[in-house]
Amino acid sequence: MIGILSKARQARVVEEFFELFKTPWEFYRPERTYDVIIATADTVPEVHPKLLVVYGPCTKDIDSRFGFEAGKRNQGAVLTTVDHILPVYGALLTFAAGTCGNEQEAIPNPGGVSALTPQGAVIRLGYDLFDEVELLLTSGQPIEYAHVPTLDLHIMLLRKWIVQAGVAFVEIPPNPANHSFVACLTHDIDFIGIRNHRFDHSMWGFVLRGTIGTLRRYFKGQLSFSNLVRSWMAVASLPLVYAGWIRDFWEPFQWYLAIENGLPATYFLIPIKGRPGERVPGAHPSRRAAAYDVHEHAGQVAALINRGCEVGLHGIDAWFRPDRGREERAAISDTTGSSIPGVRMHWLLHDESSPSVLEQAGFTYDSSAGYNETVGYRAGTSQVFRPPTCEKLLELPLHIQDGALFYSGRLDLSEDQAEQRCASMIAHAITLGGAVTVLWHDRSHAPERFWGGFYQDLIGRLRSSGCWFGSAGQVVAWFQKRRDVRFDACPAGVRLHYEGEPIAPALRIRVHSPRSTRSRAGGGNQSWGGFTDICWTGDRDQQVDTEVSSLMLCTQDNSAGACLV
Repeated sequence: MIGILSKARQARVVEEFFELFKTPWEFYRPERTYDVIIATADTVPEVHPKLLVVYGPCTKDIDSRFGFEAGKRNQGAVLTTVDHILPVYGALLTFAAGTCGNEQEAIPNPGGVSALTPQGAVIRLGYDLFDEVELLLTSGQPIEYAHVPTLDLHIMLLRKWIVQAGVAFVEIPPNPANHSFVACLTHDIDFIGIRNHRFDHSMWGFVLRGTIGTLRRYFKGQLSFSNLVRSWMAVASLPLVYAGWIRDFWEPFQWYLAIENGLPATYFLIPIKGRPGERVPGAHPSRRAAAYDVHEHAGQVAALINRGCEVGLHGIDAWFRPDRGREERAAISDTTGSSIPGVRMHWLLHDESSPSVLEQAGFTYDSSAGYNETVGYRAGTSQVFRPPTCEKLLELPLHIQDGALFYSGRLDLSEDQAEQRCASMIAHAITLGGAVTVLWHDRSHAPERFWGGFYQDLIGRLRSSGCWFGSAGQVVAWFQKRRDVRFDACPAGVRLHYEGEPIAPALRIRVHSPRSTRSRAGGGNQSWGGFTDICWTGDRDQQVDTEVSSLMLCTQDNSAGACLV
C-alpha cells in the first residue's frame, strides 16, 4: 500500500493518477505503516518507509533534514534522465548534485536528488507531480513536446523507484493479458463523396492539389510517377463522376472495410448538413460545414454496423453547448437506430470546459484530445483517462493523424519519416501499454492524397505487434472495467474486487517482487527482481500474494478462453 501526503486541493487529481498507475494506495494515515510514501504536502512528518518520494518547487523542512541543497527556482524546464527527457510545465526547484547511487539512477537532473538512510531511500523532486498531472489532463502539452509521453514517464519513474527500493507491489498495467497494447482505428467522415462538391472550395482545392500539388510532391520524392498520373486522371474524370458514369473515388466505406478486413473501426459522422458551427476559429469558418446529410446514407451506416464497426458523432457545436450536443447526438442516433456513446469534435475544437459540456450532453467518451498540427501525446499519455472536470466521461486520446503527418502545412513528412514517428509511438505502447488511437480521414486513400498504402502498412505493423484491436467504445469500456477494480488489503497480500460483466480481453495482474542478491562484500541487498503476471477476467475476487514463491501464474488459452494454472 502506498501512502499519499498531498495538498487538499489535489485529491481528485491524485485519484485519477492512481487510476492510470493502477496500484493499491490510500491517503496517508498516521496510524498506518507504509513501504512507500509519496508527498506533495508542504509539511512531511517524521516517517521512515522503504521509499519516501517528496515533490515540490518550494524548500521544505525535509531538505535540511537530509542535506538537500536547493538551487534556483524556475518556471518550467526540461529535465533529463539516463533514457528520457521530462518536460516540467509548472514551477521547478533545482538542486545541487546530491548522493545519487545506482539504486536511484533514473532521477531527473537537475530537478531531483536522493539520499540513502538506514531505513530506506529518500528522493526529492523539485516539481509538484500532481500539479503537473492536472495540467496535462486539462490544458495539455504544447506542440514542441507532443512527442514526449510525459505523464506516462512520471508513472514509469515512480514505478522504477519503488522496485529499486526493494518493495513488492501489485499493479494492473494498461494492456490486456496476452496483448502488447491496445489499438483503435478511427475515421472522421467529412465528405463521403466528391459528388457533393460542385464548384465549391473543396472541388477547386482538389483540382489545385491534384495537379500542381501532386507535381510538387513528385519532385520532392513524396509521390510516385504512377500516382501522379492517377491524380491527374482523377481530376480529368470529374465530369464523369458528377454524371454518375464512374465510381466516386472519394467514397470511403467499402475501401476501409476491405483494408481493415474485420477489424472493429469507429466512424465519426457529421450530423447536420451545411452547418459550420459557432465559435469557429480561422479565416474561413464556413468551410467547416459538411455537404452531406447523414440520413441519406442510412444504408451505408447500417452496413458498417453489421460488419462490427461503431458509429459516433463528429460534433459541430457539442464542444461548448450541451443542448447542441444532444441535438447532434440525436441526429446520428436516428440514423443508426441506437444510442451514440462517443464523440470526436470536427476540427478537434475544444476548450478546458468541453469534457464537462460533452458529459452533460450524455456522451460516455470523447476522442478529441489530440493535435491537428502534429502527432503525439496531447495529454502526455497513451491511456484512456477521466478529465478532472468530469464524473463519468472518459477521454480516448488521439495519437496518430494522417493530415498531421503528411499535409504540407503541418509536418509534411515523407513516408519513411512518418513510419519512424509511428514506430516510436508503437514502441512506447509496447513498453508501457496503453492505446494507440489512429485517425485516417475518409478521402485519405484516394487521389490526390494517396495515403492509403501507408495506412495499409501501418495496420500491418499494428497486427504484427501483438496488440488488441477495439473500436473506440470497446477500448473505453475495457479501460472502464480496469478502473472499476478495487484493491483490498488482506493478511497474505492484496485482494482484487470487481463487480460487472466479465472482462474481455482479460486484465493483466502484475506482481513486482525484488530478489535477494549478493554484493561483492558478501552482504545481502535488494535489486530489480522482475515481475510475474496473472490473467484475470474479474469473474471472482482474486487474491495475490506478494511473495513471488507462492504466486499462481496464469496464461490465456485462446481456444477455450480460460485461465490455466
